Amino acid sequence: MIYTATPLKDCGVITPQLIQDERGSFMEAYQQERFHQKIGAVHFIQDNEVHSRRGVIRGLHFQKGKNAQAKLVRVTQGNIIDIVVDLRPSSSTYMQSFRIELSAENKQQLFVPKGFAHGYAVISESATVLYKVDAPYAPEAEGGLSPCDPYFSFDWGVPTAQQQINERDLNWPQYVKA
Repeated sequence: MIYTATPLKDCGVITPQLIQDERGSFMEAYQQERFHQKIGAVHFIQDNEVHSRRGVIRGLHFQKGKNAQAKLVRVTQGNIIDIVVDLRPSSSTYMQSFRIELSAENKQQLFVPKGFAHGYAVISESATVLYKVDAPYAPEAEGGLSPCDPYFSFDWGVPTAQQQINERDLNWPQYVKA
């Protein structure tokens, strides 16, 4: 696996090695020892799978406090624009965002550290997103940023008229710079 740092502190892109021959292809999507060598000790406890159609925007979500989650995100079908925001006040990249296209074709994965908001938009006809988390979901610790926050002016890769965002995500607070 190849680990590439992003401009955001502790956040990285992982590109697995793909082995191809006349029968098809093989890759190690996750190998704990190599992952720990590149990222550090993260102990994933759960895998989640989400299927969405074109234009759906999910997020930007995070878990607060002791319920904060690290994630390892990948796409097994389709294409998404994935966006993360560093919400750690002590970080040198606090309130900065990073955007990447993840797809079944490029096989890249995004490591999202604890303390980040995370969201994505489906830019293909549909997409299946798989992600590992290192802590269980706690409804009382849920937080979010509006995907339409003018402070960030996120480029979701989907025309505004085609965006499908649920009410809960639209009603997350917008960041107001002090």
